[in-house]
Amino acid sequence: MEPQHLALLHDLAVHGSVAAVAVATHRTPSAVSQQLKVAQRRAGTTLVEPEGRGLRLTEAGRLLAELGQEVDVVVARANARWDAYRGSATGTVRVAALPSAATFLLPPVLGELSAAGVEVVCDDVDVAEHEFAALVATHDIVIAHSLAGPTPRGAEGLRTVRLAHEPLDIAMAAGHRLAARDAVTATELAEETWVGVPDGYPFDTVARAVAARAGRDLRVAQRVRDNRLVEALVAAGDQVAVLPRFTTRTGGGIVLRPLADVPATRWVVAVLRPDRAERLVVATVLRALRRAGEAAG
Repeated sequence: MEPQHLALLHDLAVHGSVAAVAVATHRTPSAVSQQLKVAQRRAGTTLVEPEGRGLRLTEAGRLLAELGQEVDVVVARANARWDAYRGSATGTVRVAALPSAATFLLPPVLGELSAAGVEVVCDDVDVAEHEFAALVATHDIVIAHSLAGPTPRGAEGLRTVRLAHEPLDIAMAAGHRLAARDAVTATELAEETWVGVPDGYPFDTVARAVAARAGRDLRVAQRVRDNRLVEALVAAGDQVAVLPRFTTRTGGGIVLRPLADVPATRWVVAVLRPDRAERLVVATVLRALRRAGEAAG
């Protein structure tokens, strides 16, 4: 098998369809299909098979796709060593980042790297935890979060790097009846009306833990994604919500109180494809992100 055919099979494993591979590699779908036929001919066995309107890898195809990833890692490592030899880590790094994490991570990173010839292009994304991993197909670094552990669901097999461990607090209006407390309990919070997040989003894990601890369901009036909207809703009424400590804007009619009897922290992590993690310019951005995370903590 030729390296470009291994890489093609790996691309199909990552992107999931011929059309997506074509977009990612700047080729036409027909050109991708033709190269798959050539790869099968060289391998002497079936590498893809029909699935619905698309294709999926056979067992042999999955094996060669894994080998393609190994080849990509070796090539990326070689390029990184060559860049290090030349003393160069310039280039563009595409980052997909959860907004609430990007708020405290990206500003210092952009300031640090702009003078070093490293361009960081960021897309802000707010998706369910298990959906972050798919973004590595189009981005060099994906900044995700998880409450269950340092590896978000769906990111198994990818490179993950811890950036920060952030407390999650209960937000409420400054005049709320619980605002005078140093900390709040699940039993107290079970009496309140909540502003929640959609099912599958990590902050909902905290709300479910509060309900389990209190032994009753919570009254959730709204389920929204944007933290700034949550802040506005909480500040304007008697509702409570889960918000991250590092970036929630307190002092404008909103206060944060820690949970006294329910663990509530999140891991903010970088998720990368193993081959892209070897690029020197990507490693440079990753180190800067880790420094920003340490400073925030």
